[in-house]
Amino acid sequence: MGFFGFLLLGLLAGAIAKLILPGNQGGGWFVTLLLGVVGALLGGFLGSLLFNAPLEDFFSIQTWLLAIGGSIIVLLIYGLLVGRRKA
Repeated sequence: MGFFGFLLLGLLAGAIAKLILPGNQGGGWFVTLLLGVVGALLGGFLGSLLFNAPLEDFFSIQTWLLAIGGSIIVLLIYGLLVGRRKA
């Protein structure tokens, strides 16, 4: 999968992660989508490192689950950091 495929996957995974996570993480949709791209890259990296998961197929459920999982992790970390900074 190329760069634009990962970009699209990350944008969609960030939107799905935002729908899954309850509460307000702050930053709005634009920041959430950017964090989704970072999360997709993180999920893909960890999936290939830990599980030797192939990430070449855009329509693979494994690729999507790793991207969404990585996006959720990044959004949770971002929410914790922004929450602490505001307090």
